[in-house]
Amino acid sequence: MIERYALPEMDAIFSDVSRFSRYLEIELHALDAQASLGVLPAASAAACRARAPQVDATFVRAVGEREAVTNHDVAAFVDVVQDRIGGIEASWVHHGLTSSDVVDTAWCAMLRDAAEIIDTALGELIGVLVREARLHRSTAMIGRTHGMHAEPTTFGAKVALWALQVDRDRRRMKAARYTVSVCKLSGAVGTYSNIDPRVEAHVAEAMNLRAVPATQVVSRDRHAEFLSACASIASTVEMIAVELRHLQRTEVSEVREGFSAGQKGSSAMPHKRNPISAETLSGLSRVVRGNLQAGLQNVALWHERDISHSSVERIILPDTATLTCYMVKRLTRLVGNWEVDAAAMRRNLDLSSGAVFSQSVLLALVEAGITRDAAYRIVQEATRRAHETHTHLRTVLLSIPDVNSKLSDAALDAAFDIDRVLRHSGRSVDALNDLG
Repeated sequence: MIERYALPEMDAIFSDVSRFSRYLEIELHALDAQASLGVLPAASAAACRARAPQVDATFVRAVGEREAVTNHDVAAFVDVVQDRIGGIEASWVHHGLTSSDVVDTAWCAMLRDAAEIIDTALGELIGVLVREARLHRSTAMIGRTHGMHAEPTTFGAKVALWALQVDRDRRRMKAARYTVSVCKLSGAVGTYSNIDPRVEAHVAEAMNLRAVPATQVVSRDRHAEFLSACASIASTVEMIAVELRHLQRTEVSEVREGFSAGQKGSSAMPHKRNPISAETLSGLSRVVRGNLQAGLQNVALWHERDISHSSVERIILPDTATLTCYMVKRLTRLVGNWEVDAAAMRRNLDLSSGAVFSQSVLLALVEAGITRDAAYRIVQEATRRAHETHTHLRTVLLSIPDVNSKLSDAALDAAFDIDRVLRHSGRSVDALNDLG
């Protein structure tokens, strides 16, 4: 991942040092298991563990240099480990295993740990969204459909629905974490031809994974599920980001990204305050969703295995996990520092001269005995006149005989009562109480 979007906690999972450390951990657990089964002397397994090399930058460089000879990264890793351990005992390293046993089990452990970090970040985002939803439970604003004014809603209801969707994404990530938390040490083509299934079981338990049937590789539908969960999170983040980009537009100006001291919005125009975080999140979501496509294509491998997936995964798995976590964390900061302008929300709600209460008037006329189509035409024409003359819809309605004869002042007052319209809008905020 490029430094701009890198996260230290994700780098610690996917770095070469971390990856080779996982490989070594798997190899040593496999030696312990085989020693307990009498496949190799217990003293040899103990010697390998005691003399196991430290995996650091020097070790990584040594593997790279060896790979230039072997043209095989796992073979190079094994050669360097055996060389560092030394002695006849080192010959037992990688005994009965194939490369995918080590690589796939390591990938699954890394993805499991990445999923846990993403889960924690999602929990923090949900917490901030819940706080803001409750804070703005009664903050009235205009609801928009097709980008046009529709009916009143509350900002709290809007944010509450975001929180509920993020919670669903969190459950998807938890499910994906379970799916990828597997171990495979069944040798070439997955038949345990040269390794006891109990070795796999031992390594799985030691690494807090589950042993699963496989070919020579762990089925890539598991990885695709992880990527799918990330793509869903990214899409939710973008949904929120797009909404915030609209709400920050100059002519709307209902919600604005926080602006830190010394920050510049434009290199040329000092007045600019741009929704840069929301725009960045929109862009990164495209990368994450694009990576899912590559992950889905990795599912179809030839026979018991090929390596067409390998080169892709070296890029998309670390990058997708890192970007997903980065996006969640950046959105959390955005929401935690945004500026909500309740007065602007109310001004915008009133822009239509009361037309946003047209449905309430329509229903009141129907309840007063006018046919629905006739009532619709009356209100439609009245809203047109209100818009063109900049006159409040209630005033226009009072000049229409069919309305005057059917609706009392009290009925009209009720139709334009925003508290009545929003009396149930808090239900989505109340639903947040059920979040775990």
